[in-house]
Amino acid sequence: MENYFNYFTEIEEHFQRRRGTGLLLSTLDWALIETWKDAGIPLEAVLRGIDAAFDRYERRPSKTRKVNSLAYCSQEVLAAAEAMKEAAVGAQKQEEPGQTLGFEPAAIARYFRRNAAQLQAAKFPVIGGISAQPIAQENARTLLELAEDVETSKTPRRLEELERRMTALEEKLFALLLASTPDDEIVAVRTQADRDLAPYRSKMPGAQIDQLRQQYTHKRLLEKYALPRLSLFYM
Repeated sequence: MENYFNYFTEIEEHFQRRRGTGLLLSTLDWALIETWKDAGIPLEAVLRGIDAAFDRYERRPSKTRKVNSLAYCSQEVLAAAEAMKEAAVGAQKQEEPGQTLGFEPAAIARYFRRNAAQLQAAKFPVIGGISAQPIAQENARTLLELAEDVETSKTPRRLEELERRMTALEEKLFALLLASTPDDEIVAVRTQADRDLAPYRSKMPGAQIDQLRQQYTHKRLLEKYALPRLSLFYM
């Protein structure tokens, strides 16, 4: 995990600065950032890739269309990440035991409790006897227990361990959300995702397209039920 917890915000602000306007990122853009985060692409590589993409754009003789999506920068981001990886072979710094990397226990505990409250307040449909309500309540209880543990433990919890727990909680929740949401709504979301992704298919590998579609669908489901992301990257 990187030595920062504002991965998403820094990318958004850097993209807006290079574009020259305060364009709000789309659902597709946020999903793309998440695929970069999940792939372990360092923030510096993303920022370098955005700069490289805009530098290339600005050298074009004709600029009739503005850069309206982070997807335009995707190839350059992946290239920058690969270049950094090659340069850093054998020089990776190991995380020290108990290192918190800027995540204070009190801040983590507040974050967990805030997310638990949102999960407890959420309402879900029941389709074929399936509802995400029980798992949401279970996740809320787990978050409250973790908040208490983080605050009172004399030995700091490792961030990687906490992040793995958050990933497991989210995966169970997403599985039930997909099962308990009407099929026509899921199809509509995926159709919109494919429509948004269409201009960028030639610029991304197939695996990334598939991951983006999944992230896009998850984000829409969270928005629909007013649910929080649980990852520490959203603190």
